[in-house]
Amino acid sequence: MHGIRKSFDRVPVLTDVDLEVLRGEVHALAGGNGAGKSTLMKILQGVYSKDSGSIEVDGRPVELTSTHDARAVGIGMVFQEFSLVPTLTVAQNIALGAEPLRAGLIRDRAAVARAREVFAQMEVDVDPTATLGRLGTAYWQLTEIAKALAQDARVLIMDEPTASLARHEADNLFELVGRLRSRGISVVYISHRMDEVFRIADRITILRDGRRLLTERLSDLTPAQVVAGIVGQETTGEMSYRERAARPVSDDGSDAVPALELRGVTAGPRVQDISLSVAPGEIVGLAGLMGSGRTELARAVFGIDPITAGQVLVRGRAVRLGDPRQAIAAGIAMIPEDRRAQGLVLDHSVRDNLLLPLLSRFTRGPLVDDRSARKAARALVERFRVKVADDSKAVRRLSGGNQQKVVIAKWLGTGPAVLVMDEPTAGVDIGTKTEILETIRGLADEGVGVLVISSEYPELLAVSDRVVVLREGSVHRVLARADIPDENVLQLAAQGA
Repeated sequence: MHGIRKSFDRVPVLTDVDLEVLRGEVHALAGGNGAGKSTLMKILQGVYSKDSGSIEVDGRPVELTSTHDARAVGIGMVFQEFSLVPTLTVAQNIALGAEPLRAGLIRDRAAVARAREVFAQMEVDVDPTATLGRLGTAYWQLTEIAKALAQDARVLIMDEPTASLARHEADNLFELVGRLRSRGISVVYISHRMDEVFRIADRITILRDGRRLLTERLSDLTPAQVVAGIVGQETTGEMSYRERAARPVSDDGSDAVPALELRGVTAGPRVQDISLSVAPGEIVGLAGLMGSGRTELARAVFGIDPITAGQVLVRGRAVRLGDPRQAIAAGIAMIPEDRRAQGLVLDHSVRDNLLLPLLSRFTRGPLVDDRSARKAARALVERFRVKVADDSKAVRRLSGGNQQKVVIAKWLGTGPAVLVMDEPTAGVDIGTKTEILETIRGLADEGVGVLVISSEYPELLAVSDRVVVLREGSVHRVLARADIPDENVLQLAAQGA
């Protein structure tokens, strides 16, 4: 890719960007949220058209005006924003656009067989006949990866492919990437996780503010240098645990009452008789492998999935959680794991998304007090440092990290007693991740009870006072932070040790 330029609404997103990927190379593409990584790759995939510049594949100029054009020249992509159809099966999604046919009819058995073959190569266990919409986000990510691999791509773009994967599943993916490289397949690997980048990539290109900052062999760089290139300042990129002073118990003893308490909660097959508590000002991490019931528990606490047994108490009072409205009224807010599908209305403005949970504050009869609403939205943008020039623009135009800030800001505007966060830093850069973790700590310091779900164990150790480990839908272990010397302890606990 030579001299690539792209603007949206006359705002430059890419300016004269060059990218060279060698055959059989794993080439990391890094940069902060809004640096232009996803836009550059969507141009290579034919999703966006470039404003100027040129693209060559195997030394030949190509024009990529659609994903079909990209597929025809051997370019496949694992999207950070899923390009899947939830009402179809896993196998049908993998075959979508390239269905096996006989006499004009789709051969479903052949599609299932091909899906099983790809999953076997990936060394993951996914049922190809399952309806995708009934599976968790991690299974969507695995299906997205399998879909790209099934197209026999010679250049495979992976945009945050491990964001929803447990460690052993990510290890399988890295081994698969190694096998692809040995077969001469090139991989463009986008990730904010420095350990992944240095583990599997040969070279790295860093973008900053829509321009190419550098392209170097990773063997010639340190993680600190890469992080400095991404965020624009020297930093180790490490997340250290900060001891927080214990909150004093108030005179009336209200702080001694849990902000959230679950007593024998059961909700479907993956949430079985779970009891735990979160004190005001406490951060409780929720760890476990994919399928352990972490997300399902969060959905039950927020009233999305029905609770069939047990009790939920907020500030000592039993609450009924028949739907999210009742959860919100009880003082519970939730940051979902898939911000685009579950946390935002993408075609609405940043302002509208921020104000959705707050509209009742600004209504006067059938009318909305626009002046007060705009002022409140601007305050949230400033407080959470959302990078947006005009909050009337559609939220889909923001980078992933800034979209996540909008999701967090809109719920914190409600002043919740309990905040449930499911993978709050998935797919965000190191700088934004640090901001989000500091926000979590700050909320706890203000007395909010926080339940954090994360597949990144260093992240849990960076913020949690205690960690609850789930296994097969039940509480396996409860660990105080002082009893967890490193992430290996959590990993062993999640695996049943």
